[in-house]
Amino acid sequence: MDGPVMAGFKAALEPVNALADTAPGFVWRLQTEDGDATAIRPYEDERMMVNMSTWESIEALRAFVYTSGHTSVMRNRKQWFEQLEIYLVLWWVPAGHEPTVEEAKERLEHLRGHGPTPYAFTFRASFPSPDAIQPIVDDEIGCPA
Repeated sequence: MDGPVMAGFKAALEPVNALADTAPGFVWRLQTEDGDATAIRPYEDERMMVNMSTWESIEALRAFVYTSGHTSVMRNRKQWFEQLEIYLVLWWVPAGHEPTVEEAKERLEHLRGHGPTPYAFTFRASFPSPDAIQPIVDDEIGCPA
């Protein structure tokens, strides 16, 4: 995180987190006492970082990801992160539940092994909350690693 390659990402991190914290539909994000999740390393490869948040709806998350200051960070992610085949997973959580990193790892592995399902999905192939009727399909995909 402190190397010159990550300088642009590091500079954008606090402003983008502050933007998320006040975005419509934002509920919670994973963070340490430092205010972000960059110190959390749940994989053997110490270079792997995680980012997790919960939102009231897929629409609220999509709006933040694709139409806010977060979008420029997404456009520049190849400068800071190696490209992974699958690095984003979405799933529904009950209101008030804060998902764990272990849950996220399990859901990501499920997505890698089974493709999008109601258990683990993506923006492009998403599923409604358990209370909804129709699946949601979106032609866009892309989130920072």
